[in-house]
Amino acid sequence: MQRQIITTGFLLLSLIFPLQVLAKDYDNIYVFGDSFSDTGNVFNATNGIIPPSPTYSNGRFSNGPIWVDYLASDLGLTLNLKNNFAFGGATTGPENIGLPSLPGLQQQINNFVSLQTADPNALYIIWAGTNDYLSYFFAGDPNPNNTVGNLSAELTSLVADGARDIMVVNLPDLGKLPFANFDSQRSNLFNTFSSTHNSSLDTTLKSLRQQLSPDINIIELNVNFLFDRIIATPDEFGFTNLTNSCISKDLSVVPIDVPTQQVLCNPEKFLFWDEVHPTTTTHKLIGELAFSALEPVPEPSAGLGILAYSVVGAVSLLKRKIPN
Repeated sequence: MQRQIITTGFLLLSLIFPLQVLAKDYDNIYVFGDSFSDTGNVFNATNGIIPPSPTYSNGRFSNGPIWVDYLASDLGLTLNLKNNFAFGGATTGPENIGLPSLPGLQQQINNFVSLQTADPNALYIIWAGTNDYLSYFFAGDPNPNNTVGNLSAELTSLVADGARDIMVVNLPDLGKLPFANFDSQRSNLFNTFSSTHNSSLDTTLKSLRQQLSPDINIIELNVNFLFDRIIATPDEFGFTNLTNSCISKDLSVVPIDVPTQQVLCNPEKFLFWDEVHPTTTTHKLIGELAFSALEPVPEPSAGLGILAYSVVGAVSLLKRKIPN
């Protein structure tokens, strides 16, 4: 069994610098997004057809628990499917590129705010955007400004409904995903999509922090940083394959999320389970990064900047060593 040694860089920083807030105990977690965060909604809506089992695990688009499962466990909470509104295939708008009858992020949040007032003591999570850019294959060139504008409007809608703590996740380099990395032109195109998206998202969230009430806590989770670090130093995380997927599918022939072929692999060594979705091993790292983002944060006077939530927390996470 591999031993993992996690350094205490964040804890040391918290001793050096004064703490702005104490880590918060949340009553619940509410999740909005796409297949990266879907814990069974598409599976139930399609009577167990998508994603198919046992190729995928327990309704997740992966081979095991996904990052919100790990985050909820770390927070001592149970992630109830009724509080997870994420659907595989969801764009940030009303569309769903997997099945048109299923909701996009806009409809997910509209459904939520129309039925209830947000619990101010809960954690709200928004992670979407990937399918806006995958729609390039079906609907032409996507516009990152429109995508980020959707995210801004939907975050604001949650705040108006009473949400106070909202985690917004940026995108990994989509050009490094297996569906794109076999072709340099496609890889460069999707790299541009994700980098433009992340830059615009960061600028937008900074602006929202200035506009919204000071008691609104927007937590920017820098998943892009995590993936870049894994790809740069895979040995630190125990990965040996960063480019291929354990299961293979041809996106030009079949809809996204429908596998066409299973290949043998050791998923603990793979970054990606299929050509879009991470393995549960990768999801665990994302969950740990998210948990670290909810730790106490040094005051701005310490000079750590607005991304301290994700970057400082990542100091501890990204120095892990996993022996062979």
